[in-house]
Amino acid sequence: MRPARIAAITMLYLSAVLLGLGSAWWLLKKSSWPVQTIRVGAWSASLTAGSQDANMYTRAVVAVRALLALGREETMYFVATADDSGKPLRSRCSYRVAGPAPAARWWSVTAYTDDYFLFDAPNQHYSLNATTAVLDAQGHFALATGALETADTFWLPTPGDRGVVLTLRLYNPMAGLQADPAGMVPPSITLNGACT
Repeated sequence: MRPARIAAITMLYLSAVLLGLGSAWWLLKKSSWPVQTIRVGAWSASLTAGSQDANMYTRAVVAVRALLALGREETMYFVATADDSGKPLRSRCSYRVAGPAPAARWWSVTAYTDDYFLFDAPNQHYSLNATTAVLDAQGHFALATGALETADTFWLPTPGDRGVVLTLRLYNPMAGLQADPAGMVPPSITLNGACT
């Protein structure tokens, strides 16, 4: 075989590999297409993550984004990357997240950076959960996110200027919520003052 032909075949294979790797990276990092989701307010949830019904793309997204998804009867995951008005969440902005305590045995709300790592939290507050939440007379919780501490509300620090991913985890959700995830009353996410 001539060297020119070998070089052409090698370039063809390399192009195919690079195209395949590039499209897989885009699909797993930038797209939500392979994961069947529902929307509840500003929150979205996968209906198949952690289940035997998950296709290979859903399993790959879960593996890459490190969600460690369990089945819906064990845990449900709701994710928000925008506030109630649809504007992307930014760490330099302060938000109020409030709503009724979810219908689950235990729950938590965690703030992550846009690359799914925890923010540096000088106060050691990485999440608000069923154990640490103080509920009002109606059974509602509230928390604040942002770079600056809020004195009257539980504060999840989000220093810097980057995207924020809020994750609401429901452990052992009630049967009604498992059957109808879209029926959850979602926590609101509203801008709390001006961005710094």
